[in-house]
Amino acid sequence: MDYSRKISERLWNMPDKGELESHREETFIDDIIQKSHIEKELLSHLNEIKTVFDGGAGCGRFSILLAKHGCEVTHFDISQPMIDKAKELAEKEGVLDRITFVNGALESLEAFKDKSFDMVISFDAPVSYTYPNQEKVIGELVRICRKRIMISVSSRLGYLPYLANPIQKNQFILDENCDDPFVKWCIGNKADAVEAFRFNKDDVMKLWEEGLMGGDKEIAEYEKGGAPWCITYTFMPDELEEILKRYGVKNIQLAGPGAYARTLPNELLVKIMKDSNQRSDFLDFCHRYDSNPFVCGMGKDNLFAQGEL
Repeated sequence: MDYSRKISERLWNMPDKGELESHREETFIDDIIQKSHIEKELLSHLNEIKTVFDGGAGCGRFSILLAKHGCEVTHFDISQPMIDKAKELAEKEGVLDRITFVNGALESLEAFKDKSFDMVISFDAPVSYTYPNQEKVIGELVRICRKRIMISVSSRLGYLPYLANPIQKNQFILDENCDDPFVKWCIGNKADAVEAFRFNKDDVMKLWEEGLMGGDKEIAEYEKGGAPWCITYTFMPDELEEILKRYGVKNIQLAGPGAYARTLPNELLVKIMKDSNQRSDFLDFCHRYDSNPFVCGMGKDNLFAQGEL
């Protein structure tokens, strides 16, 4: 088994993952924007869609949404804690009977036949965590798809600014007084992160050329019993489009959710999010702006793609 898969399994199966992941849209503005963008795309493409495969479905943000709109959904995830949370939320929403829950890794989709599902989706970059098998995984997702595929992967152009901004997540904190441990860490370590920061051109060029975040350091931490962040392959827009075309996907559209919001400071983002009218209008405009092909690579950290079979 590849280290990427082993590290992913350990990280996402930590006991608190289900609860923490289910609250991301209450915690981080970039998650609100990304999920809003994807929801708009999903709901505008449900014509004649009856069956859906949600790969890396997490706590059910989209599998539950689609089930509420009448789809039969296969909720597939590597994390049992997140599957358990998704079942709990699906039961509350009254759609438990429309969702089939499967624990598994995206690297192993052999159990599903060709063209098994009308729509295949995979969001929040689980494909990028399957390195070095990311292209094969995309091919497998296409293989089991009958009509439409939608995926989001880690964006290389979106990740590169992180290497010059160690406090980038602070920009998107919705409530500094919340109990989320990562929010507290971001706030508590802000001054030290700024003080310690030095721009490293070699690191930036390495990511630009190789597209890989993580490697030996994460493997060493895993071997010591830790649960490091996943080894992550980041895609360039033209690269992702070419892979999808190679597997027969047509009418491909790319987007970069979060590109517009990146231009605004935290104070203004929070103000917008806390006003229901501004928030709705802002999310609508973000969707329009972030769908422009000229900014698709500069989404917050995900590159969104969809197409037809």
